[in-house]
Amino acid sequence: MTDASHITTHVLDTVQGLPAPGVPVQLFALRDGEWQPIADAVTDADGRARQLGPEALPAGTYRLRFDTAAYFAQRGVSPFFPEALLTFVVDDAVRHYHVPLLLSPFAYSTYRGS
Repeated sequence: MTDASHITTHVLDTVQGLPAPGVPVQLFALRDGEWQPIADAVTDADGRARQLGPEALPAGTYRLRFDTAAYFAQRGVSPFFPEALLTFVVDDAVRHYHVPLLLSPFAYSTYRGS
């Protein structure tokens, strides 16, 4: 399966050492100083959101919001961070952007994926 979205993500639960299914994710664009919603998705069984927004986005600043509280609530865990906000810059309107999230109840990290 190919990724049709310009932006994709993959969430891994580092405590379990497994993909994190069922994580609600929202994509926003910064336009005129305001965050505008573009798309919503939920990670699949492999922890991926492959269809998150359009095939192309203009250069600009974007944000992914991960509803970590919803994910951990399904597991009976109370997280310290109820959400993870990742703000990043798209500077190439053609290149694919993959933004993974490594998640635990008390920490998260990210990196520029491929």
